[in-house]
Amino acid sequence: MKKDITTTNPYSNEDLESYNYFTSNEISEILLHADKTFQTWKTKGLSKKTGLVKKVADNLWDNRDKYAKLISSEMGKPIKESLAEIDKCMYLCDFYAKTSSDLLADALIETDAQESFISYDPLGVILGVMPWNYPFWQVLRFAIPTLTAGNCVVLKHASNVTGCALAIQDVFEDAGYPMGCFTTIVADHSAIESIIKNDIVKAISLTGSEKAGRKIAEIAGSQLKKLVLELGGNNACIVLNDADLDSHLSTMVNARMLNTGQSCIAAKRFIVEAEIYDTFLEQFTKKVAALKSGDPLLEDTEIGTLARPDLADILEDQVNRSVEQGAHIHYGNARDHAYYQPTIITEVTTNMPVFTEETFGPVAAIIKVSNKEEAYKLASDTSFGLGTMIFTENIEDAKQNIIHIEDGAFFINEMVKSDPRLPFGGTKNSGYGRELSKEGLLAFTNKKTVYIK
Repeated sequence: MKKDITTTNPYSNEDLESYNYFTSNEISEILLHADKTFQTWKTKGLSKKTGLVKKVADNLWDNRDKYAKLISSEMGKPIKESLAEIDKCMYLCDFYAKTSSDLLADALIETDAQESFISYDPLGVILGVMPWNYPFWQVLRFAIPTLTAGNCVVLKHASNVTGCALAIQDVFEDAGYPMGCFTTIVADHSAIESIIKNDIVKAISLTGSEKAGRKIAEIAGSQLKKLVLELGGNNACIVLNDADLDSHLSTMVNARMLNTGQSCIAAKRFIVEAEIYDTFLEQFTKKVAALKSGDPLLEDTEIGTLARPDLADILEDQVNRSVEQGAHIHYGNARDHAYYQPTIITEVTTNMPVFTEETFGPVAAIIKVSNKEEAYKLASDTSFGLGTMIFTENIEDAKQNIIHIEDGAFFINEMVKSDPRLPFGGTKNSGYGRELSKEGLLAFTNKKTVYIK
């Protein structure tokens, strides 16, 4: 019988596994089971929930190499980065295991009442629609706080990482979570609308493209259901004349090339002051050229492949259209199936695709500006709003410009990155709502006012 999904190694182009979509009846049963589980799960003590979070971390450690290999095989991430992804998931678990009791504690409010407080109650069954670029991290950063707050989770993962999606369910069930607390649904995009419209589903978390976000927001809005959206990004990296290149250039390269450039928070537009431009370009190019491309499963590989050949097609088209408008290929731009060579483009103007669109791959657009004011202006010249990074020795001046950057994050002398201790999310076409930190823990709770007289 023909299978609906066949996962493929993007480096070798070899088929990995095949899967059938769940039927509508199977999906209905999963939702009913999740709802039934929620009725008892929400009443479990927080110490029980955080104890299971610790066991998730233990499972990740015990299976670290296996899960990292699965990530690299399904979407082409260099194995050392896949191992780091699993490690970050363990750190996430540690954070919420240690802090959730304080973060979820009732907030006492002094009023005319004998007692009044805010209770943070779980909503119910939450749907997570997740992407392939960080197949474990994206899921766990949503699921761990959502489950710990007392909700149950149903996951619709990207089809090319179906193996990861099913493995994550095993992680939770092997840790001792009740059946129905976390369930993976293998389905195509056409099934999402009916799942969202099901009364059992109380809210949705989507990490994905702007197009997907708009569609799911439309469906969720029609059902008056809460939605957290973490969408695309077109982050600027501002390099001012006083930037310490010796200290920070490796960080800048990593900000663009990590995960072979397939990150929403990657630096995609490098906006460099004229006085330092030539030096920056020379040193940046030297470091990019030294990156080792190859088999993602080899430990010394730094650049793998894009996750699918069609993603390389999109990136190639963005580059070609920009060149047609006058951009110059300074370095790279070789293409082989799903592999895209790290590429540096100069003479970029604000109307080109590599400036206006999200380039989801190892392509760095370099823009020369005459002064700091122009740099900040161009950094904000985007429909996206995930994050901006700036490299400068004048920290106080950079802090004065925080108010002028509309993004969800502003990093000084560091690449934009997520951290369990800090809220994560964007503005404008990068979405709304926040994950991680206290905000992520409370994202899918009913902030209930309790008044006793």
